[in-house]
Amino acid sequence: MKLKQVVVTIALLANGFGAHAQEPQTPSDFLTAFATEATRQDPQFRPDPGRSAAFFRKRFAQNDRMPSCSSCHTENPAQAGKHVITGKAIAPLAPRANPERFTNPRKVVKWFRRNCKEVVGRECTAAEKADFLAFLLGA
Repeated sequence: MKLKQVVVTIALLANGFGAHAQEPQTPSDFLTAFATEATRQDPQFRPDPGRSAAFFRKRFAQNDRMPSCSSCHTENPAQAGKHVITGKAIAPLAPRANPERFTNPRKVVKWFRRNCKEVVGRECTAAEKADFLAFLLGA
């Protein structure tokens, strides 16, 4: 799916397929959008921050230099991190520590796609993204 299609899909999901759907603008909007999509795939799905906390810290075999999300983002997503390869500073992931996080649909799509592929070895599912946002909103 192309970036524009993904952004439109997120916007439609977040707004219940309304005629004047707007793109998600808050972390909660994105959580709702991803949870809606995950529920379509599994009607029993409920976002679980604990499940995502474990996912965030899990060591994947995909990349030795970036084995987990916390490799760059630290064990505490409310703290700033640093890219383990480039050394570039990374602002906190948690929206309470960084109010700009998860407010731009293009950035949300871009970074989920890139980071999931680099660390996990595949794109993350809608359920994983919903869990992740539920985790970060509580961090």
